[in-house]
Amino acid sequence: MSETRPRTAVGIRYPFFPVALAVPTVCFIATLLTDLAYWKTAEMMWADFSAWLVTTGVIFGFVALVVWVVDLLRGPFVRAQLPPWPCAIAQVVALALANVNMLVHTHDAWTSVVPWGLVLSAIVAVLVLVAGWMGRAAMYRERIAVQQVGVAP
Repeated sequence: MSETRPRTAVGIRYPFFPVALAVPTVCFIATLLTDLAYWKTAEMMWADFSAWLVTTGVIFGFVALVVWVVDLLRGPFVRAQLPPWPCAIAQVVALALANVNMLVHTHDAWTSVVPWGLVLSAIVAVLVLVAGWMGRAAMYRERIAVQQVGVAP
């Protein structure tokens, strides 16, 4: 009986964009969590964490955007190795809304989070999760950087 297991292909140039996108994704989701914590406790520490996290997420989001453009220019890639356009559009919209959220978080403590900071954080977190899901689904659907190799028992 012969089984197959995935193995990375040799000689394929991989995009760096998914790696660069990890930091802003984590920061935007953590911003939502710290906004929720501030909303429930009114502890100023959580509002400060939210401001720091959203700012860090925006900075690294722009770094990921530059890396994405570099990945587009340095090709050639397999067509599906770069994120599909709906995924890329969702990420750019999330970055634009995160910029607005960063400005909202510069206000005084309570007004920096409730209600618009919390709403924007939720929208951005949902957008980055949906965009990440679309990117991963495309990767698995197109079998990016994976080839099936027969394995003897």
